[in-house]
Amino acid sequence: MIGYRYSELSSVMVPVQNKKAFKNILLRSGIVVYLFLTGCQNESIDYFNRGNAYFAKGEYDRAISDFTKTIDMDPGNDEAYYLRGTIYGIVKSQYDEAVSNFNKVLEINPRHAEAYYLRGLVYAEKGEYEQAILDLTETLKINPRHVEACHNRASIYKDKGEYDRAISDYNKAIEINPSYAKAYCLRGATYAKKREYDRAILDFNKALEINTKYAKAYCLRGAAYCIKEKYDKAWEDVHKAQSLEYRVPAKFLKILRESSKRER
Repeated sequence: MIGYRYSELSSVMVPVQNKKAFKNILLRSGIVVYLFLTGCQNESIDYFNRGNAYFAKGEYDRAISDFTKTIDMDPGNDEAYYLRGTIYGIVKSQYDEAVSNFNKVLEINPRHAEAYYLRGLVYAEKGEYEQAILDLTETLKINPRHVEACHNRASIYKDKGEYDRAISDYNKAIEINPSYAKAYCLRGATYAKKREYDRAILDFNKALEINTKYAKAYCLRGAAYCIKEKYDKAWEDVHKAQSLEYRVPAKFLKILRESSKRER
């Protein structure tokens, strides 16, 4: 409890006859404060919008500068942190800076699915796969139809050798977007890792049905045909991939030449 007595307060009290003037002073002061805060807010929005424009034009250093000014004026602007983190992580490969910015986004807005998603990708680039999986999982909790989160978590599982988990996530990605050629292709590659080559070929077929110029799918299907000793089909797919300017791995070409007893 504050230990002031009324007599001590009386010296700072406003006399009754001056209350109207005092009220006017307070009102004017309030207007000044309001205008100041509004001006700062408007200025921060201007910097944010200009930062967006620089971002769209690929002028990333200028964008970072404007997003930083936005944050200085409006520390609660989660989107400014998010976009600055995106530049650091996706464009500049400055992963620690990116993580720091995405951390701040999630401190302000714990349900920012895209911040979890991009932080997950950054962790994956850093080789911190368990943390990446956790972030992609959080993304999917907030947005269960985030197809890229399904796809990227699947790819991490595939790289870790957890093929059944990878296939489960590719299934989810395809369920969300049945025209997602890349998910079919990578699910096919995962089946190939499990030596289920017929299933792999079916997935490569589907990927190529969706995208007839998907060079990697031709190459991977060619590899599956080679393993099944269907060399004519393997060479046909290799030639198609090469016609699309895909660099077919030299090791695969060597195996195909030796196995098929032909050069092309």
